[in-house]
Amino acid sequence: MSAGQELLLLPLALLALQASLCRGACVEVDSNTEAVVSEGFKLGCISCKKRGEVPATAYVDWFFTASDETEESHIYRYENKKGDTTDPRFEDRLAWNGSKKTEDLQEGSIYILNVTFNDTGTYTCIFTRILKYKHFEYSANFTKKVVMKVVPKLTRGLASILSEVMMYVTIIGLQVWLAIEMIYCYRKISAAGEEALRESAAEYLAIASESKDNCAAVQVAE
Repeated sequence: MSAGQELLLLPLALLALQASLCRGACVEVDSNTEAVVSEGFKLGCISCKKRGEVPATAYVDWFFTASDETEESHIYRYENKKGDTTDPRFEDRLAWNGSKKTEDLQEGSIYILNVTFNDTGTYTCIFTRILKYKHFEYSANFTKKVVMKVVPKLTRGLASILSEVMMYVTIIGLQVWLAIEMIYCYRKISAAGEEALRESAAEYLAIASESKDNCAAVQVAE
């Protein structure tokens, strides 16, 4: 392989490496907390594995404490690519919404169907991950709590409203700035054109005057 071919293949290899890293990326984000009655709602729970090169298996347990209760109840477990609802209150209403087709789970989210006001309360997600090293196994736990509130209809938070207002202000500001830049550039081009036109006219008059003087001198000489 020539040096030129190696230089061409190097950027492609870097792009392939970057793409593989992007596909394996994992970001731990917080779950939404406001559900609408009679609609579905996703309870988010993500636990990113810190050592991607180490094989592992994981299972997820979900617990629920109603707003009028003090004791925690086990409601769902996902293990060996299968989910099981363990609380009659959520029978046929919980669905797995996490990692698929793998036992090395990164996301342990679940989806509640047909939310009711009785679903208001605190949900606890517990990840149990078993890291499999060459000579031993290591078990690690990750716990996340989600305080869910059920409302008749979705309300917009102050942050969302401010974010939208700022977006519109930014768009309008950019449009005004673009209009000012266009007017400025137009005036500058127009002024440059007028100046060039005046210089051309002056040059033409100078040439015409010089030609006239030359003709007069020729006539006198004759």
